[in-house]
Amino acid sequence: MLYYAIVFLIIALIAGFFGFFGIAGLAASIAKILFVVFIILFILSLIFGRRRPL
Repeated sequence: MLYYAIVFLIIALIAGFFGFFGIAGLAASIAKILFVVFIILFILSLIFGRRRPL
C-alpha cells in the first residue's frame, strides 16, 4: 500500500510539473488517502499483531 501511495505521489508531481493540475490534485488526494490507510494499518498491526508465547 505504501508503494501505491508513492507511485501516486510521483504521478502528482509529474502532472503538476507539466501543468495538469486537475490530475495532479486527484493523484495527490489518492496518495494522501493511501498513506493514511497505510499508517493506520501499520499501527494496528503493531498493537494487535503481537502473539504471546504459550
